[in-house]
Amino acid sequence: MEQVLQLSYALDTFYFLMSGALVMWMAAGFAMLEAGLVRSKNTTEILAKNVGLFAIACIMYMLVGYNIMYPAEAVNSFFPGISFLIGSGGDHLATAVTAGGDDAPYYSGMSDFFFQVVFVATAMSVVSGAVAERMKLMSFFAFAIVFTSVIYPMQGFWKWGGGFLDGLGFLDFAGSGVVHMAGASAALAGVLLLGARKGKYGPNGESRAIPGANLPLATLGTFILWLGWFGFNGGSELKISNVEEANAVAMIFVNTLMAAAGGVIGALLMSKFKFGKADLTMMLNGALAGLVAITAEPLTPSALEATLIGLVGGILVVLAILFIDSKMKIDDPVGAISVHGVVGIFGLIAVTFTNPDATIVAQLTGIAVIFAWVFGTSLIVWSIIKVIMGIRVTEEEEYEGVDQSECGMEAYPEFTK
Repeated sequence: MEQVLQLSYALDTFYFLMSGALVMWMAAGFAMLEAGLVRSKNTTEILAKNVGLFAIACIMYMLVGYNIMYPAEAVNSFFPGISFLIGSGGDHLATAVTAGGDDAPYYSGMSDFFFQVVFVATAMSVVSGAVAERMKLMSFFAFAIVFTSVIYPMQGFWKWGGGFLDGLGFLDFAGSGVVHMAGASAALAGVLLLGARKGKYGPNGESRAIPGANLPLATLGTFILWLGWFGFNGGSELKISNVEEANAVAMIFVNTLMAAAGGVIGALLMSKFKFGKADLTMMLNGALAGLVAITAEPLTPSALEATLIGLVGGILVVLAILFIDSKMKIDDPVGAISVHGVVGIFGLIAVTFTNPDATIVAQLTGIAVIFAWVFGTSLIVWSIIKVIMGIRVTEEEEYEGVDQSECGMEAYPEFTK
């Protein structure tokens, strides 16, 4: 029996770590996607953002964020309390997450931290694309410090740390709300204060397209994200060492795959209907929309239901991007608010379609609480940063490109000679 428990522990820990590694690979996907969808003069800066935010997320989540999100003993279901540092001394060697009536440990506590920290970075990556091409780099990093250490972990505790949203029956399997909608809410607050890029809207308010510099790179980034999402959703099952759990993981992988495929087709059909063309950027966002939509519940749908959920997500993201851009005059260069926010909300509601334990009241409550907390606190933090150090580069710096003003180098120097 002891050998079986040890083997189970080792297998589940290894699975958790490899799933986390796949999710870390999504950081490369976000970097490539965003680098492809911005203009060449802003490429180096967006890459610097993605590398920097990942490092900040890791450090701040280690210092304080993880303990807020998963406290040893919470003050109550609303406030987890504050403590610092994980695995102090040699304690981490004995730390194990336990489950089951016999309290048998089934994975290392350090593997849990590793898996959770890459989720934090994913949420912050959503913000970087939405504020691209006109935000000061250091102001972005300042916000990342607060978001990854306090804002994200607090609402994460309310659901995944056993807080009041979990008690209300709010369901969010892998983070359509906790990760994706949270990132989009923070992005929306920043974009509203930041304003649109120069030249984005004409004198009569008409929206002008600003094409990205490298669509092959954006396509590569999308496929990287698609691959990494198997770790994102599959790893959230937390265990694989018995027949039931292994079958569940396989189902999650299939549903994740099919939802993304459905999202591509939905966006293709809608873009063909709206523009008369197969818009590649919409298809890429359609894949991501399908993935975001299924993330709230990738286990209970059938493969066909997952495809249909993704299909609706792909259709919805095209309509959301057009509405937010043309009607609301919110400039989001990569469509992050639509993909992760609007479709994240749809994904949380779609849980009620296939999971009998879900209620629409609980799902809407979770949506409202996460949005209100993240948007409200982010708006305050962005406003403070704006007063202290400013958040937007000068008109001249924006015209010349933030690569030079923020990083002092070009991503494509041969184009500038």
